[in-house]
Amino acid sequence: MTTARPLRLAVVGHTNTGKTSLLRTLTRDPGFGKVQDSPGTTRRVEGARLLIDGATAVELYDTPGMEDGIALLDYMDRLTTPGERVDGPERIRRFLQSPESQRRFEQEARVLRRLLDCDAGLYVVDVRDPVLGKHKDELAILAACGHPLLPVLNFTHRPEQRLGAWREALARLGLHAMVEFDTVAPALDGEAQLYDKLALLMDEHAGVLSELKRDVISQRGIRRDDALRLIAELLIDVAAWRVLSEPDEPSVQAATQSLRRQVRDREAACVRALLKRYNFDMHDFPSHSLPLEGERWGMDLFHPQALKDFGIHVGKGLAAGAMAGATLDVFTAGLSLGAATVLGAAVGGLWQGADRLGKRVVGRLQGYREITVNDAVLRLLAMRQLALVDALEHRGHAAQGQIVLDSATDAPALSKGYDTPSAGSATDTLEASMQHWRTRQLPDALLEARSQPQWSALSDAFDNQPRRKQAVKTLASALASR
Repeated sequence: MTTARPLRLAVVGHTNTGKTSLLRTLTRDPGFGKVQDSPGTTRRVEGARLLIDGATAVELYDTPGMEDGIALLDYMDRLTTPGERVDGPERIRRFLQSPESQRRFEQEARVLRRLLDCDAGLYVVDVRDPVLGKHKDELAILAACGHPLLPVLNFTHRPEQRLGAWREALARLGLHAMVEFDTVAPALDGEAQLYDKLALLMDEHAGVLSELKRDVISQRGIRRDDALRLIAELLIDVAAWRVLSEPDEPSVQAATQSLRRQVRDREAACVRALLKRYNFDMHDFPSHSLPLEGERWGMDLFHPQALKDFGIHVGKGLAAGAMAGATLDVFTAGLSLGAATVLGAAVGGLWQGADRLGKRVVGRLQGYREITVNDAVLRLLAMRQLALVDALEHRGHAAQGQIVLDSATDAPALSKGYDTPSAGSATDTLEASMQHWRTRQLPDALLEARSQPQWSALSDAFDNQPRRKQAVKTLASALASR
């Protein structure tokens, strides 16, 4: 660290502009403070810390909203005598010592005391609001504290935003350094940009801000690697999983339903793990309980329309398999039912001593059927999880709307935070990855898992052997590169 104590930042601004939301997103803590669409939600100063290697690097303080800057500026003018020259910090101190700081302007006094005690302020702006005189007056009051102010332009992705008007107004007030940071759907490099802009204003704290930026980038990479590993584990488990069935039709149907249920449950477990890794919960994405009514993600994993919606096409020869979501007799050893009938009794006694591969051969000879999911379902599983990870990476922890699939297009774009999806919400990188999964051959690791039923954690004979671990690692790398 380059400073003896943590950098202290006061989060300030007008009422209901998203100050608490900014704290939630920066700390990745959806439980911090109270967020709701009504003015005056925060009534006291609350604090949070940003850590690097377990040590506090930055202290952040959430403050109440300023509500009457026009009247406060007029009152402060009356506290100086005509002709008296008083600098900004002295004007603020006179106000804080006045009776009105305990009465009419008590809320504004809390804000100013905290800003005086901090190194800088983050002035949060709701760019959906028109630029009014009250905003200009409260900015003049905050600037009088004598500390750097960095405007944080919030809600920039909403269609009703007035970003241009706010940029012009802030520049007219001498605030040329500002950062766009949508607390509901922040850019991947949003935090890094914020710390870069702060470093420009606070050269003496540039070292700690640079360390914090590097840590943010590092942690983001670790989260993504963890997420891809979770997806790889899911795909290996499902590719390797198979259900043994008697050859008669009722047994095959029952085994197929069992397979579907187990795969749905396994996907739901992966979704819960991804939500937890990004510090979200089931409230943010309740549609993972499968099967559900409705379209897209909520659709049954094995419904052919779900494949179609993700652009996965199957030929006529695969149509039946795609509709069932399962493939029969994946491992046949080139033997016919006739051979099984003739040889079944002769090889039956070898069952107990056979290895895993031998058991499958013997089972096939005796007329049993193996049922496994087909390639189309594996593709769909991969695409759904990648789409969810993309949404979580672009979702701020202040978001109140639930994550849903975009029903406006055929692309698997996700509404990342707002109640209604915004146009172009799917990233180019995500779409390229989706196209890869639609059209290219499945990764070699999944093809190998097809012949290794013991690799599935769904199996009682699960064996997390080194080859499986390497397959998971290789598949996770393939997911990243795609």
